[in-house]
Amino acid sequence: MKEYVDIIASETPALFYVFALLFGIAVGSFLNVCIFRIPKKESIVVVPSHCMSCGKKLKWWELVPVFSYIFLRGKCSGCKAKISPQYCIVELSNGLLWALVYFVKGAQVDTILIQLLVSALLVIGVIDARTGEIPFPIVIFIGVLGAIRAIFHHEAWLDLLLGPVVMFVLFTVLVFFNAMGGGDLKLCTAMGLFLGLKLCFLGLIIGCIIGSIIHVSLMIFKKAGRELKFGPYLGIGFTVSALWGADMWAWYMDKFFNF
Repeated sequence: MKEYVDIIASETPALFYVFALLFGIAVGSFLNVCIFRIPKKESIVVVPSHCMSCGKKLKWWELVPVFSYIFLRGKCSGCKAKISPQYCIVELSNGLLWALVYFVKGAQVDTILIQLLVSALLVIGVIDARTGEIPFPIVIFIGVLGAIRAIFHHEAWLDLLLGPVVMFVLFTVLVFFNAMGGGDLKLCTAMGLFLGLKLCFLGLIIGCIIGSIIHVSLMIFKKAGRELKFGPYLGIGFTVSALWGADMWAWYMDKFFNF
């Protein structure tokens, strides 16, 4: 089956990229529902899509990702309230991320799992930036993805086992000294299962570096407070590690430990 998919992908690469982009944008529409409703403890399934200002139930043509925002000129068709550009940004970002994952990983099961992972990290990053909280249901979802991925990477069982254990112990200590929040602990524990110890630690380092640079810059130029919402930066770090971490780790070991 994989060989058959590889043949199709090699003969029609543009089609697969377009499909990944469009399907990712469609999934991005659902991510917006999660971003706005999960912090409010609202159902993401039962309650129909509606205007956040007037409560008007949206029609099907108002739910088409990206295009409906452009067609409506960023305003509700009922009350004319402005629609947050976040809807369009999240949809496009998720579509581009899904296309990027396919570009890096190709046609394989890991590609689907990592695409779902980056979507979950996108939700966590936006919610944490908006509310300062990392939603536990999304963390559980990442843990489930990690358990599924472990089935396909059973040869790396020790690394996958040590990942969540070491991350849990490390972040428990950091939380005890108020250096990290409880949400960061749960997220990194779940990511330890998905990526394994080495790549999770690499993603953590990347996230810390990016977060430090950006937040210090915001403190200097935008007079931002000292509180750092770490979720968005962890999401970036773990995404980079999931896509290129294995190559980065191999390069590092070859460069500094190949005697």
